[in-house]
Amino acid sequence: MAGAGPRKGKKDDNGIGTAIDFVLSNARLVLGVGGAAMLGIATLAVKRMYDRAISAPSSPTRLNQSGKRSWEEPNWLGSSSRLLSQDMKTNLSRSLQTLPTESSATDTDFFRPTKPKPSAKRSQVELKKSRLRLSLQEKLFAYYRRKVAIPTDEQALAKQAAVDICAELRSFLRAKLPDMPLRDMYLSGSLYDDLQVVTADHIQLIVPLMLEQNLWSCIPGEETIMNIPGFYLVRRENPEYFPRGSSYWDRCVVGGYLSPKAVAETFEKVVAGSINWPAIGSLLDYVIRPAAPPADLTLEVQYDPERRLFIDFLPSLTLGDIVLVAKPHRLAQNDNLWRLSLRPAETARLRALDQCDSGCRCLCLKIFKAVCKLNPALGHLTASQLTNVILHLSQEESNWSQDVLADRFLQALKGLIRYLEAGVLPSALNPKVNLFSELTPEEVDELGYTLYSSLSEPEVLLQT
Repeated sequence: MAGAGPRKGKKDDNGIGTAIDFVLSNARLVLGVGGAAMLGIATLAVKRMYDRAISAPSSPTRLNQSGKRSWEEPNWLGSSSRLLSQDMKTNLSRSLQTLPTESSATDTDFFRPTKPKPSAKRSQVELKKSRLRLSLQEKLFAYYRRKVAIPTDEQALAKQAAVDICAELRSFLRAKLPDMPLRDMYLSGSLYDDLQVVTADHIQLIVPLMLEQNLWSCIPGEETIMNIPGFYLVRRENPEYFPRGSSYWDRCVVGGYLSPKAVAETFEKVVAGSINWPAIGSLLDYVIRPAAPPADLTLEVQYDPERRLFIDFLPSLTLGDIVLVAKPHRLAQNDNLWRLSLRPAETARLRALDQCDSGCRCLCLKIFKAVCKLNPALGHLTASQLTNVILHLSQEESNWSQDVLADRFLQALKGLIRYLEAGVLPSALNPKVNLFSELTPEEVDELGYTLYSSLSEPEVLLQT
């Protein structure tokens, strides 16, 4: 075999050069010229590393007589092997003796992977994040005290004004419209549930309609041509046996369906045109006037020289276990649909969860509501949407103590951004209902951009 015999005339060396020549000469037979060339380059690189290792000095600061460091790159002359001189052997032996030796570093431990020690940089990053969380926690509580929370006396005065006006309206309707089939009206909304923020300026007056069960039925929105879950059509039934006029609410039927718009117009005539609100306001020591359009079913009440309360009249109906309200869809072509009422059940679940573990869900929700109310770019986000974000997060996180408010606030913010990115926010009580269905793509993009921009510095949301 080529290269097997001794090569006369070659300068004697330590055997490294002979081994390299042997490998290269046989490589030509097996790999050909090109393969042998590649192998030669690789072998030369190994040899170069070997020479650099054996030429390392015992001290990295020691300089030779020429002023160059003794471990600098040696001069290569062709592919001849480098001789291992006695000085090199001495330096190599000395270098090996200086390697750290520990009793625990056995032969088996050498091959065992060592656990990486936490770097100082990582510790500093974690410490910085912890400080940022504490800082955000303090700012959230300060923001709640400064902007979110409503003084108790202000809430009490606003609720009392709403109760007084509700009583006057109930008396008027019973006296002037005794044939209108209504159940007892009641107050609802965030002020009534102690979830209102910034100022006590809004409450709902629910006006329940009485419908004959055999004359009306509900059709889910997803079963109609409009295909909108969360909304219903209320259809007039049995017209052949119970002709038009058999029900008081037949006057509000449009195209065979009870129109929430027509019902609202009926109450608008009563609220805005039939009741002498100045006289009632003088009796109650309030200033009462119908609100300007488009809030057609809203009363504006000034119960204090510097405070105003808006009372929304919200017709409602119950068929079986389904509760609907005459709150119109944002798109005009869907104004014949009744909205499924989910808010009372959502609020009840949120409060029940907080009562079980003394959690901060309601506190987190109120901060989000204040941020959206005070930031015009986030005005399209509703209380129901924010409530459902918190409810979804409650299914993932069990710890809702006051100490983790900042963490939950950031998680809810990121979750809201993910929902906006997908364009879908399923209701926690009825997953087939998309709570973003009434938002336009442009509004979704604007909301997502505004919130995403605040991720790096959430404190900017608290500066509004």
